[in-house]
Amino acid sequence: MSTAMNFGTKTFRQRPPDKGAFPLDHFGECKSFKETYMRCLRDNHFDSSHCRVETKEYLECRMDRQLMAKEPFEKLGFKDLMEESDEENKAKL
Repeated sequence: MSTAMNFGTKTFRQRPPDKGAFPLDHFGECKSFKETYMRCLRDNHFDSSHCRVETKEYLECRMDRQLMAKEPFEKLGFKDLMEESDEENKAKL
């Protein structure tokens, strides 16, 4: 007689990622950006806050090559970097 009661058992339901698919870079189109980012992480003891510019450039490469969905950088947490680049562009004029 198997009358085991599993009241604490939860069923796991799979769901897609919030931002959709994130395809691999099979052709190495953004490899140089990834290597620059990884070098920055190693040089800064894996503190990603020091590598935000490299992160933005890597994501920009992925978006340009349709390896991820285009998103505004402000929405991805790079609003401060966008404001700095706007100020630099205005200073050049």
